[in-house]
Amino acid sequence: MPRFDYEALDLAGRSRAGLVEAPDEAEARARLQRRDLLPVRLAPAAARPATGGRRLFGGRFGTGELVMVTRQLATLAAVGPLEEALRQIAAQTDRPATRRVLQATHARLVEGHRLSEAMAAEPRAFPPLYRAMIAAGESSGALPDILERLADLLERQRQVRSRLATALVYPVALAVVAVAVIAALMVFVVPRVVEQFDSMGRELPFLTRLVIGVSDLMATWALPAGVVLVAGALAAARALRNPALRLRADRLLLALPFVGRLLREVHAAQLARTLAVMLAGGLPMMEGLAITARTVGNRVLRGATEDMVAAIREGGSLSSAMHRAGVFPPTLLYMTSSGEESGRLAPMLERAADYLEREFNTFVSVLLSLLEPAIIIVLGGAIAVIVLSILLPILQFNTLVLR
Repeated sequence: MPRFDYEALDLAGRSRAGLVEAPDEAEARARLQRRDLLPVRLAPAAARPATGGRRLFGGRFGTGELVMVTRQLATLAAVGPLEEALRQIAAQTDRPATRRVLQATHARLVEGHRLSEAMAAEPRAFPPLYRAMIAAGESSGALPDILERLADLLERQRQVRSRLATALVYPVALAVVAVAVIAALMVFVVPRVVEQFDSMGRELPFLTRLVIGVSDLMATWALPAGVVLVAGALAAARALRNPALRLRADRLLLALPFVGRLLREVHAAQLARTLAVMLAGGLPMMEGLAITARTVGNRVLRGATEDMVAAIREGGSLSSAMHRAGVFPPTLLYMTSSGEESGRLAPMLERAADYLEREFNTFVSVLLSLLEPAIIIVLGGAIAVIVLSILLPILQFNTLVLR
């Protein structure tokens, strides 16, 4: 059905904007008037699918945008009508794609849909778990409180990702510079020095011959090796679309000494935090776990979460399901069991999430503090070997001249 962008005035003289669906412009005006809205501007909406999930551009919120929208919505919904809060937020945002999503959601809300139903038409902007929490808040009548909890949850998830990304910037930049320096020395500096050694007509030391061989290899095969690496990366990405291969790769990641621990702790912390918010908001545990499982990237951890849903459905407790999954740290298992026994599961899960996040931050800090000097030592060692390979023939020839 055709859609029309509108600007209208309500009975209080306030400006309203949004989208309305109607067979033609006359019917669109009639529908607005039946809502006690006086159309000021009415124009066909730009051609785009009815749901935000199929747009080529726009329709997706970044985590920061979703946090901001949720926080604003929680504040405004606590003091005024929900539709007015959405309209105000849409009017204040600077990003056109975000404004379109919020205006479309506002229009559906004005048409009589619940907020969770209106958000369901924009699946790329509002994730399934987010919409489920909104639905639980609407059912319990505690929507502003649920929105605040959701904003806190999203904020913490963003902080974990940004903290890890920020911590990795310096080591990654240092590693890139180290590789570039070593490659430049081997490809451009060493061949120039070799030309001088060749004119002397004497056998070079073993270390010098070794460095020269590596330099020739890099100069000759650098481009083909780069092509092979790119082709291999593309082939690996294509192969990982196979569910069985992806499962093996994810299992291998979890078996790695440091990466596996990081993945398990991040997953455990996020799951504990999400479950705490869900239980506090009145969302059924199995429904929340089932939705959460679909958002887990690692297939092994996703399967473990799905197995937990099946175990709870059969009558098991959350702690026993976690223990059976075999991927969660003992601290989370103990605190979950304590929360179930004391009837304070949500607060105990929140405490467990706080503890796991602190452990994650400490582990990452220690790991990166060891990684940075390791990169510097490797860079210094490689440069020392190259310099030594150049100095050895010079010292050898000077000894011969002195004799």
